[in-house]
Amino acid sequence: MEKFERLTAVAAPLLHANIDTDIIIPSREMKSGKKTGLAEGLFAGWRYTQIGGREPNPKFVLNKPEYRNVRILLAGENFGCGSSREHAVWALHEYGFRSVIAPSFSPIFYNNCIRNGIVPVRLPEGVVRALAGKVEQAPQDHKLTIDLPAQEVIAHDGERHRFEIDEHHKEMLLSGLDEIDLTLTKKASIDAYLAADRARRPWIYLEP
Repeated sequence: MEKFERLTAVAAPLLHANIDTDIIIPSREMKSGKKTGLAEGLFAGWRYTQIGGREPNPKFVLNKPEYRNVRILLAGENFGCGSSREHAVWALHEYGFRSVIAPSFSPIFYNNCIRNGIVPVRLPEGVVRALAGKVEQAPQDHKLTIDLPAQEVIAHDGERHRFEIDEHHKEMLLSGLDEIDLTLTKKASIDAYLAADRARRPWIYLEP
């Protein structure tokens, strides 16, 4: 998993509420269980003019030239609702997104973001809309900064908004380690505990 500390990047507003995982990556776009090959299908129902086609819809935000190299998504409430498909997060990550800012997320989607190196930031709806308004004036110049150690979103004019994140989730993102890898960093302590416990209670262990 790629580490995340601080990112300054173009942000794209997509402020619809209840954008579900089938909108993020329609089931017809999922050809396998792999994490790759999904970026082209991201928001396919909105991004292209026809179902199954690849003719860009010029009105869709990600197709507009001013949002090239976008890495932050500004979204509406309950983002990532619907099915639990992890493909939705994989598609966002492969496209280039490293953070989604929204008033609220589906809990499963939120956790999938953490496990795949995308920072899900919860901010009040009014703040998200105000940030979108600033970005829309000049997307390439009015970039946003996500400062994970400080837990802040910083607008181009210096305005700061603090967000909350679980300390364990924060550690995963900063280290670039998933839950298993993060646990394995404490292997020496785990082994020491098991050795002491084996000496204290040998009868609970199957092997001699």
